[in-house]
Amino acid sequence: MINSGHYIKDILTGAPDRAVEAFGWVKTRRDSKGVHFFQINDGSCFADLQVVTDAGRIADDVLKHVTTGASVRVAGQLVASPAAGQAVELQAREIDVFGSADPVSYPLQKKGHTMEFLRDIAHLRTRSNTFGSVFRVRNSLARAIHRFFQERGFLYVHTPVITTSDAEGAGAMFGVTTLDIERAPLVDGKVDYTRDFFGKPAYLTVSGQLEAEIFAHGFTNVYTFGPTFRAENSNTPRHLAEFWMVEPEMAFCDLDSDRALAEAFLKQVIGDVLSDSAPDIEFFNKRIDPSLMATLENVAGSTFEHITYTEAVALLEKSQRTFEFEVHWGVDLQSEHERYLTEDVFHRPVVVTDYPKAIKAFYMRANDDEKTVRAMDVLVPRIGEIIGGSQREERHDILLARLAEQNLPEEAYWWYLDLRKYGTVPHAGFGLGFERLMLYLTGMKNIRDVIPFPRTPGSAQF
Repeated sequence: MINSGHYIKDILTGAPDRAVEAFGWVKTRRDSKGVHFFQINDGSCFADLQVVTDAGRIADDVLKHVTTGASVRVAGQLVASPAAGQAVELQAREIDVFGSADPVSYPLQKKGHTMEFLRDIAHLRTRSNTFGSVFRVRNSLARAIHRFFQERGFLYVHTPVITTSDAEGAGAMFGVTTLDIERAPLVDGKVDYTRDFFGKPAYLTVSGQLEAEIFAHGFTNVYTFGPTFRAENSNTPRHLAEFWMVEPEMAFCDLDSDRALAEAFLKQVIGDVLSDSAPDIEFFNKRIDPSLMATLENVAGSTFEHITYTEAVALLEKSQRTFEFEVHWGVDLQSEHERYLTEDVFHRPVVVTDYPKAIKAFYMRANDDEKTVRAMDVLVPRIGEIIGGSQREERHDILLARLAEQNLPEEAYWWYLDLRKYGTVPHAGFGLGFERLMLYLTGMKNIRDVIPFPRTPGSAQF
């Protein structure tokens, strides 16, 4: 059996003067004074393994195929390296080439490539330094998220990808149908969805929150972590059509407890990634954003500030700062406002609570003032909002009125209303865009570069 778990990360951290076998792809090759040098990487760590072999040791008909991009097996002796910057190197005695790569046409040449170019070759960009680091951090972050919730006894729930209700009431949903759109059956000039696969209009989900609330009413503390979809025609560096969401939901919980969990969550997962993926974060700090490490360490070690939306607006109005978007009570805060609060006023993360009812979703619990709801946004320096959450409306009559206010059909939410009739409890939760946090952790500038295969308006490659 080949590749019996001898990852390059283990080889590099192991003791020298031993026989090892390594598998990977050739990153670079150079030949000098009768000695051949090449570096290989298997994606297990940021560092490459340098392989050295004297001329004549490996047959020429094998060695000629050891070029950038080729996949190889190398066996030999691991020794202490005389070269600076690396502790060990592998003196090759055997080399097998599994797959060659034409050194002229191979797209990942030893030079700088733009992110746009690398997006076009997403099937190969994982072998580059930048994207190797991106996806190792993505893996580390996913592991940290599961660890956080599992250590606290949360139940992991797989919520449906296909839904018949709009969790946000925003309407930007992808329709799912098996009907022939060119010959769709009509009734009174409208599509007859009773003849569709599900017998009614169906969509890709924008959130697993509503279904998570079902499980919270039986298991107390639950979380979802899965793909969500929004059909917004927003071709910006911050928007994707398909992205991943983390959404915990807690029964017997109010907004204060929800806020405390969100703060603990953010601090722990950032701290875990800083620890687990230190070489990759150091790479981003050096090559992408020199303030990255300091920013992340500040958040992981901060005490978060707590203010209400009304207090936030007052601070912004008296700031004498000229904002692109005008600030007054009743409008949603924009990134520039959120960054001002975190970077110029408090110099740390800020949790803003109690937003105007008119700008928030129907399921958020109404306050006694009848103007605001028990909502929160967690804001961090450099990007602004990173988590949004709320205490949910557990009162049947008020939830029914909220649906009517937003012109949402009562019949589509019959089961959601049932939860308020049979053993309703105060409950709360929050949502975090996984790719949004990935941008924060890596310093990358475009959200298309922190997801393996980005889906955006006009683009669904691979």
